[in-house]
Amino acid sequence: MSNMIHKYIAVSYRLFVDGDNGKEMVEEATEEQPFHFLTGFGIALDAFEKKLFDVPQGDNFEFSLDKDEAYGDYVLEHVVELDREVFSINGHFDHEHIYVDAVVPLQNEDGNRFYGKIVEVGEEKVKVDLNHPLAGETLHFAGKVLENREATDDEVKAMIARLSGGGCGCGCHDCEGDCDGHHHDGCDCGHCH
Repeated sequence: MSNMIHKYIAVSYRLFVDGDNGKEMVEEATEEQPFHFLTGFGIALDAFEKKLFDVPQGDNFEFSLDKDEAYGDYVLEHVVELDREVFSINGHFDHEHIYVDAVVPLQNEDGNRFYGKIVEVGEEKVKVDLNHPLAGETLHFAGKVLENREATDDEVKAMIARLSGGGCGCGCHDCEGDCDGHHHDGCDCGHCH
């Protein structure tokens, strides 16, 4: 393990982008359901982590990330046409999940997973936008740091296990995904429920 200091940060925030009529809110994390993450694992944007790394618990924050600090330019070449057969199950087109504006999980030939937004469904092709939904945008954040502390060894180990495919990330370190009968409520707190 590296000597990097990983922090556990929890924030409530509102995210705005520039719209036709001023700033438009596109996302919100409330104090009741904050966005929480460990730094240094690529969970949050690098620039977002850097802006919050030293903000004390209880402080408010407001900052912007330009497109280069966020999701980059919107790239027209990332809008691709795929054969309809790609979206067929047992020889039948998946109308239930493949429709205009649907966001669908995809996987390339290298096994990398990502999401695409269905732009158009034609007779032979399906047009998919592979750009991040906020590509090309300047992101404006306003919020409050609810918690900012050094991550515990157990939190770091659980994150490494989760990212490397070992275990389920519940914090018990030995369930390898089946959890031996215990279950998780999805809170990612590192504890079994």
